[in-house]
Amino acid sequence: MPEEVIFETERRRSRADVAALLRDVADKLDGGGDLTLSAGEESLTLDVPAEVTFEVKAERETGGGEDELSVEFELEWDEGDHTADGAFSVE
Repeated sequence: MPEEVIFETERRRSRADVAALLRDVADKLDGGGDLTLSAGEESLTLDVPAEVTFEVKAERETGGGEDELSVEFELEWDEGDHTADGAFSVE
């Protein structure tokens, strides 16, 4: 199935900044509401259902100089799945 990127941002941040953003996401998951992602003038609002598939993946990328490590956190659901009492937002 083809994949379409509808929002993306990448920026170097301190560990404290990343932790604060992840706390914001966690708070929104607990509180409900829409999830709004914003970067500059670009934004995207998502309606996240009450149940999602949660994936955590750690990777090592090799072959281009020093190895690069990453951790990815992914929430996944079928578009149009509105089984939620509410969704969450990050702004």
